[in-house]
Amino acid sequence: MNVQPRPFAERLHVSNHPLILSMLTRLRDLNTGPEEFRRLVAKISTLLVMEATKDLELSAVSITTPMAEEVTGCALAKDVALVPIWRAGLGMLEGIRDFLPQAKLLFLGLQRNEKTLRPETYYQNLPEKPVARCLILDPMLATGGSADFACGLLKHWGAREIRFIGIIGAPEGVDRLLCTHPDVPIFLAAEDRCLNTEGFILPGLGDAGDRQFGT
Repeated sequence: MNVQPRPFAERLHVSNHPLILSMLTRLRDLNTGPEEFRRLVAKISTLLVMEATKDLELSAVSITTPMAEEVTGCALAKDVALVPIWRAGLGMLEGIRDFLPQAKLLFLGLQRNEKTLRPETYYQNLPEKPVARCLILDPMLATGGSADFACGLLKHWGAREIRFIGIIGAPEGVDRLLCTHPDVPIFLAAEDRCLNTEGFILPGLGDAGDRQFGT
């Protein structure tokens, strides 16, 4: 049987980092409580953002060391915005902000319209002036509806470069995002088997928001 190649597969980056894989196992365990779950989400997110930002452009800056030496160093050349999708995406901020303390924080609250079944915003704080590079943070890439909507919203706002950082994804959501936004790279800790009939990822880790906040 001929297997068709996945469109834009080069835009999908699934980590094989040993630390991520070992922490992901603990994250999946139903016996892992909310406090440890939150710590693991933050730590995995930190490692993923390292992979997602390794090609950021740099500009030269001059500094003086404590030894009164003038040296040329580096600084990020463009602004970066972190865009967590409420509420599960909030847990990814803790670790990432330590490495991007200068990043702007933009929040998106999304919910499904029960009539149209399409995502819509119930909260957003996008400023008038767009940020060149945006990192969308959402632990779960399930159906891909929220990620697709968020990318479209940010592009309409004026973001020129968007990257999606998640923890686990289902093939259904990955394929949707790759096809609708082929210019958006996807960074995940794992791609799981499939979605069940209720839209949960299998084998998955449950509802990331509920497990983080103990609800």
